[in-house]
Amino acid sequence: MISQVDVLIFFITLVASAVFTAFVRRELLEADIRDNPIVSEHRQKSGTPTMGGLGILLGVCFIALLLSQATFTFSNSYLMVVTIFMVVAGIFGIFDDLLGFKVKEYQKVVRNDGSEAVQIGLLSLQPGEEARIASEKAKADYAKIVEEEHKLTLIDEIPIKSETTETEKIITQIILACFLILPGFIPSTIFGFDIGLLIIPVAIFAIIGSINSVNLIDGMDGLAAGIIAIASIASALYASVTTGSVASLPFVVIAGASVGFLVLNHYPAKVFMGDTGSYALGAGYMAAALIGNTFVFSVIALAVPIISVIISLLHRAHIITLPVEPLHHTLNYHGMSEQKIVILYWAVTLIVSVVALIAFGVI
Repeated sequence: MISQVDVLIFFITLVASAVFTAFVRRELLEADIRDNPIVSEHRQKSGTPTMGGLGILLGVCFIALLLSQATFTFSNSYLMVVTIFMVVAGIFGIFDDLLGFKVKEYQKVVRNDGSEAVQIGLLSLQPGEEARIASEKAKADYAKIVEEEHKLTLIDEIPIKSETTETEKIITQIILACFLILPGFIPSTIFGFDIGLLIIPVAIFAIIGSINSVNLIDGMDGLAAGIIAIASIASALYASVTTGSVASLPFVVIAGASVGFLVLNHYPAKVFMGDTGSYALGAGYMAAALIGNTFVFSVIALAVPIISVIISLLHRAHIITLPVEPLHHTLNYHGMSEQKIVILYWAVTLIVSVVALIAFGVI
């Protein structure tokens, strides 16, 4: 199980991450680096500093450097590899965050002030409901429904951030994965089976999936950081039993950094992690899983973000229809409060992790 040293490292990382996040937040405010949410229900959060994931990275780097100078009886080489990988991923995230400050377009927000439902795009707006004009079909319907028939009321125009295309993101993430795969850090054994060179596509797919899962789930105060913290603690417990403290250490540090970030990221958030943080956490979590040979368990523990991605892909393929993407914003759109959604997602992650620990014979 988790050693007393690991517990100590967890709390040191927690404090370091919280302190660095507070420092980063102050600097972000001075530099006027602030978010401008596009989801209507979250417009009140405009002005909250973003790119706070730098605090997470600084906390992880601090503990990695501290341990490299310490005289512990175990090797921290796994942690150093994961830390470097997180920093590289965070740098890619920084570029995405900076690009996001450039406005690509202004999307109109309409409200149904009438007494009957109005169909626009793929949505059927009930009386009193609001929606962004995002799809091409909705944009085509806008002139007739709003300007000619006056069935909907224009209430706002939201600036949409510029961002890299999906293809560019995938290519970037494949390049990122190569930083971990090419040096030979990843063992070819998964769950007791040696899969040889198949580990290369598996690792690439896993890293891409983890980054995008955490990035997608990062849409509510404390949601992504809390889920990663729970999944990392569970993975640390699993690794400590199956592989040992060398494999559990990166998860302990990631969990501590995530909880430290939550000090300022819990509802109502005083800072957002941005792509800087979600890229770093997603990449670091999966790197720790691949290097420490906890891949199958760690994927199960990350089930909530993974399922959220699958639902979004089904929506984009027009197999299902969500009024707002991703799923947690749909729940919010239908009246579930942000705090309840976050607690629900945390609780499901905890339940899945505990059940997995029991199933794998850890507890």
